[in-house]
Amino acid sequence: MNIAIVTAEFNGEITSRMLAVAQEKAKELKITIKYSCMVPGAYDMPIIVDALLSKKDVDGVVTLGTIIKGQTKHDEVISHSTAKSLTELSLKHKKPVSLGISGPGMQERHAYARIRPVSERAVEAVFKLAKELERIQ
Repeated sequence: MNIAIVTAEFNGEITSRMLAVAQEKAKELKITIKYSCMVPGAYDMPIIVDALLSKKDVDGVVTLGTIIKGQTKHDEVISHSTAKSLTELSLKHKKPVSLGISGPGMQERHAYARIRPVSERAVEAVFKLAKELERIQ
């Protein structure tokens, strides 16, 4: 199985660790990471995810990011918009896109605590969904 990983640079101290965990999990599951792309933030992911899903050698895309609550509801806007766009792309291309983006409403300490579980689940979700799609098609 071949996947791509798209990682947000925003909150890079956290997301760089998320990427390392996702790479470990992919190796454990014997998944090849064909592409690893960096984008400025979670909101910027859909255009890159769309391009990656168009590639024949990509079976699914893992997204990694963290959206930490600020003083406004901006985190909610970013989270909802990004999740909706990624879901639409998954359906459009009929390939899995995992939501390895923690938040909204989260403080920085919560983001650190979620690095491993969110990253591992994101890889596992693409793996399981791609296998199931292969089985039923």
